Amino acid sequence: MGKIDQAKALLQAKKLQKELQKLIIVGESGDGAVRVEVNGEQKLKKVHIDPDYVDVNDIGQLERWIEDAVKSAMQESQKIAAEKVQPLLGNLGSLGL
Repeated sequence: MGKIDQAKALLQAKKLQKELQKLIIVGESGDGAVRVEVNGEQKLKKVHIDPDYVDVNDIGQLERWIEDAVKSAMQESQKIAAEKVQPLLGNLGSLGL
């Protein structure tokens, strides 16, 4: 791979990273009681809890909803990131990475 191709692959990778930083994936559980947002880099950005669904006598349920919403959003974020990265892997392999 020539230097121009290497530079092009590097620019594509940086562009993809910025794209993933801006991408927001939402995970929900408990019929909307808990909603979380993560970005394409699997970083948690926001947690929303609807107080109408919260039973202070069953905090365990709320904790499970939070875990489920985070897992759902993270899995979707990983799936999307993998799909977007796949085309670049061939180019990066040629760079010896």
